[in-house]
Amino acid sequence: MRIAALDLGSNSFHLLIVSTRPDGSFVPILREKEFLRLGDVVALNGIITDEALEAAIAVVRRYRAIAELNEADEILAYGTAALREAANGAAAVERLEAEAGLRVKVISGVKEAQLIFEAVRASVLIDPGPALCADLGGGSLELSVGDRSGLRYATSLHLGVGRLTAELVHSDPPSHKDRSRLRGRVEEGVAKVLAEVAEEGPQQLIGSSGTLCAIVRASVTLRDGAVPPVLNQLSATDKEIAGFADLVFSLSEADRARLGGVDARRAELLPAGVTVAQVLMEETGFLELTASEWALREGMVLSAIGKHDRADLTGDPRAIRRSSVLSLCRRSNWREAHSEVVARLAVELFDATVTLHRLAWDDRELLELAGLLHDIGEHVSRDDHGRHSAYLIENGGLRGFSPNEILLLSCLGRYHTRGRPRESFPAWDSLSSADRRRCLMLLSLLRLADGFDVSHASLVYDVSAEVGSDSVKLLARCRGDAELEQWMFQRKKGLFEEIFGRRLTLDCSLDAQASTSGLKPRT
Repeated sequence: MRIAALDLGSNSFHLLIVSTRPDGSFVPILREKEFLRLGDVVALNGIITDEALEAAIAVVRRYRAIAELNEADEILAYGTAALREAANGAAAVERLEAEAGLRVKVISGVKEAQLIFEAVRASVLIDPGPALCADLGGGSLELSVGDRSGLRYATSLHLGVGRLTAELVHSDPPSHKDRSRLRGRVEEGVAKVLAEVAEEGPQQLIGSSGTLCAIVRASVTLRDGAVPPVLNQLSATDKEIAGFADLVFSLSEADRARLGGVDARRAELLPAGVTVAQVLMEETGFLELTASEWALREGMVLSAIGKHDRADLTGDPRAIRRSSVLSLCRRSNWREAHSEVVARLAVELFDATVTLHRLAWDDRELLELAGLLHDIGEHVSRDDHGRHSAYLIENGGLRGFSPNEILLLSCLGRYHTRGRPRESFPAWDSLSSADRRRCLMLLSLLRLADGFDVSHASLVYDVSAEVGSDSVKLLARCRGDAELEQWMFQRKKGLFEEIFGRRLTLDCSLDAQASTSGLKPRT
């Protein structure tokens, strides 16, 4: 089934077309965005002018045609703040529906916040929870608080960046009076709901939609000197955002448009946007703002599907990660049995050698998920499939992972067969020295696990270890002649010996009962 979601926002109109999957997840097929700035028009005129409405009709008509060309089974169109607040909003919607040939549903601010929260919790790891989610649009600021179990609180404030910019910013660059007016308006608006938000006890702050995501990305770009390759779950600190805010207010719109990580079409809105971000962080006490790439349109899709993926059926906030990995694996026509064996053996190796590597539980989880992902590049080509695995991992829309974790998974996928990571590989070059050390230790275990199932026959079904002062003996239980696996072990053990400084040996024992009873690998 294909679903087309039209988000008729106050800043821009978005089109998202997805293909749904039996497990309740979906795969994006096409995205379109058109900046119309309806919120500015309504803020200045109180109505949607004929010129603005004609532009909106043209975009919606085009989006409908694109959706039909892509064989969408269902087309949804939701209007937000500009359409619900304009004095002629009802008449504008009637004309829009008549001339674009598509039903438009204008939703309340609270409904908008609810849909956005469903998208955010399906995109970003909320751990610890609950989280305060802020979605900053052109006409309104939606705030919601919730966790994996559901939404606890939602509200909508008249603090959209288009509205604030049109009403309060009169100079370019913004003057001190402009900045003072912005801060005063935002502080006054946020103060009305702070007590209610605090009662829910949020533990982290997540920002969604274009302006807040742009602020996080630009703040990190200013810090690192390069635009981060991954946006979802990227975080910027309060100090980094404060520094970016000072820069924004010192620059003209033309100069802001040239800032790294900034879409030039959002340059005018940055002073209002960064003010909202700063005030929210200051008034709530959060030291980080985390970006969510998913927002209203993804929430519309999830609502239309009518169910969530398997991660949403559990109380574990981290289940979103495994669900997202498995979705990418299935889309890549993975070798399921082999990958599951490798993932399980990698975890057994991790547990058996914990006194050596002393890595954390999060690293154990990453290693297991890397085992599931390592061969997905074969979907592109068997030749050099590690390189293709890395590409798919970085561009597969994995949810619930920080950008740094995506880089680690990419490196594990890229080098799981052989070779030493090089600075010429961008993901490796972006890792800190500490993360490179973590990656090499995990990589040494992943290579061994992959080698233990080189025949794809699940012959090695259990691995333990005896760790000595200068050597490590692996004890493998086999259900048949694992001669090929033993040969591959000799080829794969080098990185482990180099990283841990211990000689590695293997003792394989044939389990007669397992070999005759068809015993399956443990799960």
